[in-house]
Amino acid sequence: MPQYVIEREIAGAGDLTGEDLKGISQKSCGILKDMGTGIEWVQSYVTGDKVYCVYNADNEQLIKDHASTGGFPANSISEVKNIISPKTAE
Repeated sequence: MPQYVIEREIAGAGDLTGEDLKGISQKSCGILKDMGTGIEWVQSYVTGDKVYCVYNADNEQLIKDHASTGGFPANSISEVKNIISPKTAE
């Protein structure tokens, strides 16, 4: 299953409370459950005004459908082609 990185521009994302993030996460998970197989949320990174999400999905359209249903921005969707880390240098 391909992996994607989604960039979401959300003003003040870094100021969201733990309770805010919990609610957003619950909404996202509920939509994913309704969508069935073919898409899964791996994790997200919250910065000042952006959230970067990592998803596994059969195709990009599933990610767009998830974002549209949830009212989440998906300003950029990029398929991961390779993953590197310090271990890559060994």
